[in-house]
Amino acid sequence: MDTLTRLEQTIAARKGTDPAASYVAQLHHRGVPVMARKLGEEAVEAAVAALSGSREELVGEAADVLFHLMVLLSGKDIGLAEVLAELDRREGMSGLDEKAARGAD
Repeated sequence: MDTLTRLEQTIAARKGTDPAASYVAQLHHRGVPVMARKLGEEAVEAAVAALSGSREELVGEAADVLFHLMVLLSGKDIGLAEVLAELDRREGMSGLDEKAARGAD
């Protein structure tokens, strides 16, 4: 079992527990807007670390981004398998072509 799968299982086990005893439960109790904001904060911190921090800082911030993304996905009832399936669908496709197909800027 890989790390992200284990993390997904841990988040699922903790999301309905006592918010006083679990950070994951606190985030779920506070709702998707808080989870989304926290993911955004962590993403900004990762970007800053990429530009001015050490390698170790970026690794730590990247781990925070992945963790908070997994919590947010859980809050929206989206499993890791669904995200991985989307990545599999995009495999071999030019990023520019994929972006154009979505109509993204």
